[in-house]
Amino acid sequence: MHSFSAFYSPFIRLFVVLSIAALPKATLAQWHVTVGAQDPDLGRQVLAFLPNEIWIHQGDSITWRFEAGEIHTITLLATNPTAQVRPPFFVGCPGFSSDPAMFDGSACVSTPPLVKGASFTVTFPAFGNFKLVCLVHPDMTGVVHVLELSKPLPHTQAFYDDEANAQAQILLAGTDGEDDEGNVASPENQVTVGAGRITTNPGGASTLSVMRFVGHTMVIHAGQTVEWGSDDPEDPHTITFGTEPAGDPFPPSANVTLDADGARHAVINSPSESAHSGFIFAAPQERSGLMQSPPSITRFRVTFIHPGTYPYICALHDNLGMKGKVIVLP
Repeated sequence: MHSFSAFYSPFIRLFVVLSIAALPKATLAQWHVTVGAQDPDLGRQVLAFLPNEIWIHQGDSITWRFEAGEIHTITLLATNPTAQVRPPFFVGCPGFSSDPAMFDGSACVSTPPLVKGASFTVTFPAFGNFKLVCLVHPDMTGVVHVLELSKPLPHTQAFYDDEANAQAQILLAGTDGEDDEGNVASPENQVTVGAGRITTNPGGASTLSVMRFVGHTMVIHAGQTVEWGSDDPEDPHTITFGTEPAGDPFPPSANVTLDADGARHAVINSPSESAHSGFIFAAPQERSGLMQSPPSITRFRVTFIHPGTYPYICALHDNLGMKGKVIVLP
């Protein structure tokens, strides 16, 4: 004769199995990171992931929230089986990913260039250490550390929120030589185009970019020449008089020539004429094992023949207030 416990033991085991199966699985976390920051007048743009290093668990998701007017991308290049060559920002991986996306290193994930108000979410199903980049800004990088569920995480979301705010405030604090309005001393008849500072920490690189023409109101006499020179280590800019280029803003307008020292040069007869510098920007940083890059076009000159007021903009950043004018006296 079987005992009571022996009779019911199969049912007890089944109940235990079903009870375990019904228990909630480990909760997968949703993390938040900020992309970019800016001051109230939009002139100082932080080109950074804030923070630019985060530890999460396998299966967790990160949502990046865009908080600045300058364009950025969220891009995770493929690493498996080989590292992917960095593409131009307007090409994507090629193409752009839908939101939400999933990244395990086998295929690139990238947003198009986005600005304030946008967000993008990526889930990380595989553990590993993945580099985060912005395809618009080479010196804007970060790292996502994806750990197995059994590994403890070093920080909480509250820690990352505080770290993001601290990093943004440090970067927004200014660049050497500026006054409170972002102005620095410029030589006579010269305008400084932008300014900036690249900083690094264990997670990667970040940049402060000042989106302003320093000496933005220039007063000269007819027949004189004004020179614009780029001091921005990261962002390209343009000096654009009159009509903006309808298509690609990268090349200069047809009325721009090249001086012997490599600077671009235009001659304008009246405020109704147009002239466009094309991109002026610093050369990329040199790296061992790569071909040396040629000098970049970092200067643009305009000779003004007749009196008048000549307004101009940076065609890339006029929405951020990057504008100026040249007042030409007789």
